[in-house]
Amino acid sequence: MSTHAPHPTPGADGPGSRDLVDVPIDDPTGAGPAVGARKGTVTIVHLYPREMSIYGDRGNTRALAMRARRHGYDAVVVEHHPGSTLPSDVDVVLGGGGQDSGQDRVREDLAAIGPTLAALARDGVPMLMICGMYQLFGHDFRTHTGRVIPGLSILDVTTRGNDVRMIGPVLLRTEFGDVVGYENHSGSTERGEGQEPLGTLGYGRGNNGRDGTEGAVRDHVYGTYLHGPVLPANPAFIDRLLRQSFGRTGADFEPAVIDDTLADQARLRQVERLRTAAAEGREV
Repeated sequence: MSTHAPHPTPGADGPGSRDLVDVPIDDPTGAGPAVGARKGTVTIVHLYPREMSIYGDRGNTRALAMRARRHGYDAVVVEHHPGSTLPSDVDVVLGGGGQDSGQDRVREDLAAIGPTLAALARDGVPMLMICGMYQLFGHDFRTHTGRVIPGLSILDVTTRGNDVRMIGPVLLRTEFGDVVGYENHSGSTERGEGQEPLGTLGYGRGNNGRDGTEGAVRDHVYGTYLHGPVLPANPAFIDRLLRQSFGRTGADFEPAVIDDTLADQARLRQVERLRTAAAEGREV
């Protein structure tokens, strides 16, 4: 796989550099060259950034690309729009939230690229799907009016719309630590038998407000309702996606030492705030 082939020319800084990376003015996706010695390239595909990114989910793409660069990898971001062609060499796939109308606008193209996405998922390509794209990676989404929008069945979930929105901060316990985010959805998602959730709720309503779970994960495909955007607030989640993108090729992920003090402080303060609210039985 060519995306992780090393570059022969090192950067100005050595491995493990903690230099910050700015979003390039001419490319707000965060794509760009590595910080320090170049260790390879990570190719990120962002599905439908115009139609399915209404709650700041584009920030996940920026955070992933910029963190890859800080780890010493060039980051290439490909924005996939309806009618365009998916690249043949992909390392991570991201998708965001959108309204029912946005789901309608992408449904034909999603059906066309669905077999390719399913094959990439089987091959171990990590994917993070937020809110509306999480729903479309399930079997189907039935709107509150009864209209059915078919999904890809990559995740064993079904979603039904209702008149009650689930809005507010979320604390999620996962196998890679506490994750914080913000939910805003009217869809109620049910997991099939054997479908693992992304995590269990410490605070919030999650998949359906009843079963205490949030999201779904199968192999390296993650679905969740967490906005925020979720990745900048949870660097461990970013590193998990990056590490998994290398694991499928047999290459070694070589992380740099990155100072996450500020991100950790922000997340831990939110964790404690939501834990306290849950213990006291109050909303925040």
